[in-house]
Amino acid sequence: MIWKASVTLEQLQIRNAGTIHEALGIEFTKVGDDFLEAHMPVDGRTRQSAGILHGGASVVLAESLGSVASHLVVGLDASFCVGIEINASHLSSVRSGWVLGRVTPFRLGRTLHVWDIKIREKFSQKNEYTCISRLTVMVRAKS
Repeated sequence: MIWKASVTLEQLQIRNAGTIHEALGIEFTKVGDDFLEAHMPVDGRTRQSAGILHGGASVVLAESLGSVASHLVVGLDASFCVGIEINASHLSSVRSGWVLGRVTPFRLGRTLHVWDIKIREKFSQKNEYTCISRLTVMVRAKS
């Protein structure tokens, strides 16, 4: 188990109130020993004008997963965690439904965390990724 903070999915949802997570419909769905999952709707909040999932919405999901995961690793109130670099490769388009993201660690250092985030259609049988991303998070003590 990599998490210092013990948190329920309900507690994560409460922390979403009034944030971009709430605005885009991002909901945390599963906490494992070394991963965190969240899903996001593909609808008018997250689609671009061509009718497909906006790449920026996928990046918001990816950064949200990694940032929240870093907070769980260091403890929710122990440090300030902020994304400092993200990249994303958009591999396929999604027009409707839900996407599911899963974050796992590459490296969990004292001041930097690097996360791997994979996003796919939630209910697809193909199990193909729509987006893969890497996020670097800076960890700083709260002053």
